[in-house]
Amino acid sequence: MNTKATKKLVREGDLVAEVEVNLVEAEGGWAPYLSRDDANKLDDVRDALRAGDVKRASTLASRVYRLTPVTA
Repeated sequence: MNTKATKKLVREGDLVAEVEVNLVEAEGGWAPYLSRDDANKLDDVRDALRAGDVKRASTLASRVYRLTPVTA
């Protein structure tokens, strides 16, 4: 069983968080997959963004962005 560090983006409304997680590579089954802790971390970040709690989301994620529309 190997793990690979990667970043996942979680978007809620105009907020996006960049969350560092580890993907687990294993023979057979549903590889690659997230550990339960990393899946819970993504859920916690999503809940914080949904509530508009940028401070809490930024403690769980490596970066938090606000999206702004661009007119052409």
